[in-house]
Amino acid sequence: MTNEIIDFYLKSHPVTLGVLTLLALYFIVLNWVFFYRYFSTNNWLETENSSLESLLMGSVTVNEQSFLNNFLKTRSNITKEVLELGMLAATKEATKGLSLLSIFASTTPFIGLFGTVVSILDTFNNIGQSSGGMSVIASGVSDALIATAAGIFVATFAYTYHQVLKRKSFELINSMQMQSDAIIARKV
Repeated sequence: MTNEIIDFYLKSHPVTLGVLTLLALYFIVLNWVFFYRYFSTNNWLETENSSLESLLMGSVTVNEQSFLNNFLKTRSNITKEVLELGMLAATKEATKGLSLLSIFASTTPFIGLFGTVVSILDTFNNIGQSSGGMSVIASGVSDALIATAAGIFVATFAYTYHQVLKRKSFELINSMQMQSDAIIARKV
């Protein structure tokens, strides 16, 4: 296995190696963003669901840990506009990182394809300089396709992570919207 990796490294075009390095960095970053945002959003969602539950059970205001509490505690007159402002701020906070995952999901296949094209061009260039026929072509194309596979691999995770976080953000915002509606309903 180690010999195959060393052999791949020695035979590959520098652009292909650069593409694989970039995709590896993308993969590290997208995993960090996902896990950080997933756990922080999950904790936040638990807090907001607890606050919603207490409101539905008769409490007159949100829990102290609720995000909306930041907009309510300094105001004696709670208005719909203030709660809407809180919702906009919460939406902004809840969706952090989603655009990065979306960009990774859409660009990584192209980055991988770029590495593949450069590697295939290098293979065809080497065919003209050596004799070997199909074995040279097959070996070169096989190595070239690794960049495309890596791009698709990273894109699959980025897209999946994006969808999971998007759903968590939606659930969080819905919980907060229900809290906001309950507060306004109590005022009427």
